[in-house]
Amino acid sequence: MNIRDFEYLVALAEHKHFRKAAEACFVSQPTLSGQIRKLEDELGTALLERSSRRVLFTDSGLQLVDQAKCILSEVKTFKDMASGQSGTMNGPMHIGFIPTVGPYLLPKIVPQLKDEFPDLELFLHEAQTHQLVRQLEEGKLDCLVLASVPETEPFKEIEVYNEPLSVAVPCDHEWATLDHIDMLELNGKTVLSLGDGHCLRDQALGFCFAAGAKDDERFRATSLETLRNMVAAGAGITLLPQLSVPHEKQKDGVCYLPAVNPVPSRRIVLAYRPGSPLRARFEALAAKIKTILDEQQTSVAA
Repeated sequence: MNIRDFEYLVALAEHKHFRKAAEACFVSQPTLSGQIRKLEDELGTALLERSSRRVLFTDSGLQLVDQAKCILSEVKTFKDMASGQSGTMNGPMHIGFIPTVGPYLLPKIVPQLKDEFPDLELFLHEAQTHQLVRQLEEGKLDCLVLASVPETEPFKEIEVYNEPLSVAVPCDHEWATLDHIDMLELNGKTVLSLGDGHCLRDQALGFCFAAGAKDDERFRATSLETLRNMVAAGAGITLLPQLSVPHEKQKDGVCYLPAVNPVPSRRIVLAYRPGSPLRARFEALAAKIKTILDEQQTSVAA
C-alpha cells in the first residue's frame, strides 16, 4: 500500500461516489476502484459492502478511513516541516476564505501578496465557516481568513482587521440624510439577514437584537450582494461589513451609515492549527494583509 491508496480511500468516504471520488483524485474511475479492491486484498478485509448500489463502508472500513485521515494529516505535517525549515515564503499555501470576506478582501490583497511573495503559490478556497474549519482540521487547508467565532477557538488566531458594520438603507429612507445612526434607532425595526450557515448572520443579528430590532423571517439571503440589492429595491434595511461597503455614502440605490452606540464590528483573523510548523509564514502573511488594509483605510480617510 502507499499514500495514494489512503487518498483514494478518504476521497471515496467523503464523496460516497466512485466517479466523483476519482475526479477529485484526478484518476479514472476504474483506477480508483481497482486500487480500493487491491487495498482490500492486501489488508485481508472488506472495506465496502459490495451488494449495495450505494457506497457503504463496513465497520472495519470506517475505522480505517479515520486512520487514513490521520496518516495523511501526519504526512502533510511532515512535508510542511521540511518546506518550512527555511522560514521563507515559497511553495504552495492553501488558504480558506468565507463568502462575506473573500470577494471583498482578495482583490485588495492578492496583487500585493504576489508582488511581495513571488515564490509563494497561493491556492484560494471559499466556503462557509463550518466547512472551512473541518478542512483545516483535516489538513486540507493551511490557514483560514475569516471572522473569529467559537468554532475557531481551537486554532491559533492572528487578528488582521477589526471590521465595523454599517447600516444600509434605501436612498429614500428617512435616515438617508444622517451622517451616522445610533444603534438604538433600530429598536422595533425589522432587518434583512443572511441565511443559516453564515457566521455574519449571527454576528449582525446579535447587535440588532441587542438594539431591539427583529429578524425578517420571510427572507434569507445567500450573499451580501443579494442583501444589498434587496435594500436597493426598498425591501428593508440591513448591516453590511466595511470591506463590502463602497467609498461613496450613496451608491446604486443604497445609503451606507456608520453605526454608533455601540459600533457593531467583527474580528477578521488568520487562523491556523496550533501544531503547524508554518507559523512564521502565517505571521508574515497576516502582517502583510494587515498592512495593506491599514494603508487603504488611511488613503480613504485622507
